[in-house]
Amino acid sequence: MEQDTPNTVGVDISKAHLDAHRLRTGEAARFDNDATGFKELSRWIGSADRVVYEATGRYHRDFEEALVEAGLPLTRANPLRARRFAQSMGRNAKTDAADAAVLAQMGAALDLRPTEPPSRVLRDLGDLTVAREALVRDRVAALNRRKGLRVALLRQQCRRRLEQIDRQLRAVEAEIARTLAGDEGLSRRAETLASIPGVGKATAAGLLAAMPELGRLNAKAAASLAGLAPVARESGQWQGKRFIQGGRARVRRLLYMAAVAATRHNPDLGRKYRDLIGRGKPPKVALVAVMRKLLLLANALLRQNRLWTSRASNEPTEAPPAEATEDIGDPLPVPA
Repeated sequence: MEQDTPNTVGVDISKAHLDAHRLRTGEAARFDNDATGFKELSRWIGSADRVVYEATGRYHRDFEEALVEAGLPLTRANPLRARRFAQSMGRNAKTDAADAAVLAQMGAALDLRPTEPPSRVLRDLGDLTVAREALVRDRVAALNRRKGLRVALLRQQCRRRLEQIDRQLRAVEAEIARTLAGDEGLSRRAETLASIPGVGKATAAGLLAAMPELGRLNAKAAASLAGLAPVARESGQWQGKRFIQGGRARVRRLLYMAAVAATRHNPDLGRKYRDLIGRGKPPKVALVAVMRKLLLLANALLRQNRLWTSRASNEPTEAPPAEATEDIGDPLPVPA
């Protein structure tokens, strides 16, 4: 019976420890979350059909790199999905050892997609683009604060803070440019995305870091991964409105700003947006439709390794693939 049980290992990652559970034998062990612990864990696992763990921000990065080097098959699970799985099994206890056991069972029961950890250059690009977005938010907040300042000292401090943010932004953007230039494949992919009117260099870099799978997915999978796929709401004769939900929030934030720019500067997407508004669609719903169309266009161009050209252009170009030009159907309402 033991041989019929999948050889799946669940690992719960905390700041200090790694709690592991082998489903086939029921064995459990704890290791330090450091280089020595990674080696000991790899030896303890030996071989496995799947090693399942939760995304834990910076705490799982070194773990991923070490186990990939050891040749182990990794699957990163969504923490909320793992918790829902535990609740469905009646497991209400929340301890590191219990979580590791649930992850092992989840990996055996569900068809989870294998995880391909990002390369070091993609990881660096991700850190840089996140830092840039944080600086942009800081700049907006400082500009808003400045409007209401009356005390000279506070105005002076705010001015200096804005100057500091601008210096840091220039430095981070220069490092992003160097990172992209240092990788020929990544540089070409960024150039492809930035060729789409509405997608700037910063947005292109952010999309590559937040969704490295772009260009290797079909249209449905790309929309689902970004959280831009419609979710059906039907029961018997009742049919409710379809909403978008889930997916990668950071990708949607990047696409939102790109879609706003595209409605003004991209002739194809601008025409699509105006058509939806003309059909009575609310502006936000029309914008979500543009976001999805922009995502599918980016995915298709990366897969074909070619730059964007307007559909209205008179220049002879290869016809865009169906997924880049097909009507996306009714736009999706945006939940509150």
